[in-house]
Amino acid sequence: MRKISQFLFLIFICNSLTAQILDEKAKELKQDSAWIVSNYFKIERSIPMRDGVKLFTSIYIPKDSSQKHPIMLMRTPYSCAPYGEKFKNFWSRNTKYYFKEKYIVVMQDVRGRFMSEGEFEDIRPYIENKKSPKEIDEASDTYDAIDWMIKNIPTNNGKVGVSGISYPGFYSTMAALSGHPALRAVSPQAPVTNWFIGDDVHHNGAFFLLDTYGFDYFFGKPRPKLTTEEGAFFDFNSDDNYDFFLKAGTLKNLTKLYMGDTVKFWTQEMNHPNYDEFWKTHTITDHLKNIKPAMLITGGLFDAEDCWGAWNTYKTIEKQSAATNNKLVMGPWFHGGWAKSDGSHLGNVQFGKGVNDYYYSKIEVPFFNYYLKGEGDVKQISEATIFVTGENRWTTFNEWPPKNVEIRSIYLNEKESLSFTKPNAAAVSFTEYVSNPAKPVPYTEDIHLERTRSYMTDDQRFASRRPDVLTFKTNVLDNDITLAGPVVADLLASISTTDADFVVKLIDVFPDTFSYTKDDKYPMGGYQMLVRGEVMRGKFRNSFENPEAFIPEKITQVKFELPDVAHTFQKGHRIMIQIQSSWFPLVDRNPQQFIDIYHCDEKDFVKSTIRIYHDGKNASSILLPILKK
Repeated sequence: MRKISQFLFLIFICNSLTAQILDEKAKELKQDSAWIVSNYFKIERSIPMRDGVKLFTSIYIPKDSSQKHPIMLMRTPYSCAPYGEKFKNFWSRNTKYYFKEKYIVVMQDVRGRFMSEGEFEDIRPYIENKKSPKEIDEASDTYDAIDWMIKNIPTNNGKVGVSGISYPGFYSTMAALSGHPALRAVSPQAPVTNWFIGDDVHHNGAFFLLDTYGFDYFFGKPRPKLTTEEGAFFDFNSDDNYDFFLKAGTLKNLTKLYMGDTVKFWTQEMNHPNYDEFWKTHTITDHLKNIKPAMLITGGLFDAEDCWGAWNTYKTIEKQSAATNNKLVMGPWFHGGWAKSDGSHLGNVQFGKGVNDYYYSKIEVPFFNYYLKGEGDVKQISEATIFVTGENRWTTFNEWPPKNVEIRSIYLNEKESLSFTKPNAAAVSFTEYVSNPAKPVPYTEDIHLERTRSYMTDDQRFASRRPDVLTFKTNVLDNDITLAGPVVADLLASISTTDADFVVKLIDVFPDTFSYTKDDKYPMGGYQMLVRGEVMRGKFRNSFENPEAFIPEKITQVKFELPDVAHTFQKGHRIMIQIQSSWFPLVDRNPQQFIDIYHCDEKDFVKSTIRIYHDGKNASSILLPILKK
């Protein structure tokens, strides 16, 4: 009875502390909201573009007219609501920093969305050589918007910055191509970049079903007229996404039963199964050349949507626009976590306090203040500022990936072992599993409807226990090993069918007795933390443009890159690699035959026996970018 009383008392104390923290947070938000409303006024304008289309724009202007103010522009397909006199809830997001710095804050509905005229097009292609003065793209719309603001907002100082997260990150990248002389600094954050190779819709050609289906249904319905209302979300009539999509069966069924032919982009996705001209023209990276404004690329190490986009926007600018002042920041965040959380943890994994405070106080706000207000010294911002998880600290680099990295192969071996020693067995050696599309491997052990943020760091022990997941792990590490850069899977495999997916997961196995602190209520002993996972649709192993069938039972190389990591596997931990052929319903099921997945039938889904080889001649490995210290 005494133990129960003590337990109830602890619950009371915890609840009291939580209530106190929430109350203090509420007071802070109330103070910020009151300050913003008291010190700003709002106007709304429909700004004409060069082709006559008008874009709805909300403009928040400081009441302080004693000085000129820079402009921070955010272009969005998600609405600049509320419309009318009410203020947007900026005080609970990162935008509050720019109000406190007395920026003119501008939000604009992009062409064809909400209260803006014109026709919307998903990831509208950039037109490098326009044939007509009235030919438009998102870069030209940005130019026209900036030009109007510079000429019509009397208190502006003639300098403009653009920022945005996710889809608005795409519009930010497009802004950098606008060429307007007043645009001095741009921050694409978790930017949509390539919807076939690595962001949102596909990863290495594999269709990301769970995210894409709900997004397309909500986002892609036609808008017959200007509106202030959001689209309708799809009613799954279920609390279990795994069960819903498994029962729905095929992509063809999903199209027929729920999507129809009214959602334009879904239809385009279903009719462009390979990396053809449609996808290439809708990819922005080829055009990132001769960029004039300074760039700050921000992303999350555990971004479930656009992790690839942040890394590769930065790398592409470095390669194609070397003269651009280009910076990279990657923190331990989920998608947009720097704007929507304190960055202290994701799921069960803790990163410590002050993560976001460091980012805003040391990097993002100083970056824009330097270029738009002439304050501070931008040289204090490093080329790459990366939060190294595992040891949980911000680390600066002169370039990314860093030069002081050694690429070492860690080899899969017999008896589920993982070693830096290459196997030397002369006899053929392999480990096999049967991939059954009727019982795909779930991407997380929980039952839920929406895709979780935390799956990017989830405990993988549930997967280790499945017979259709191969698990290889090292001995306990004698020293810390820090990875800094992209990880490459180099598998030698055979399959009994003509196609299959290959999911490779890099995992940090915690010691059996591990806990963050001595008083930690949730010890992490044996926790298998997902550090990075990625999928390759096997038929694209040699070319995304020209898929190739596997020859059944023939040993074939499947080599592909996982997005960059920045993680320390600490002494006493183990490195683990898992390999599987489904990741459902995060990724749609591969029928494991070389056919059109988007229009196939349920009968086309077959089992496949997958073999991963680990002998002297066929040594499967993972190439690790090990940081030299």
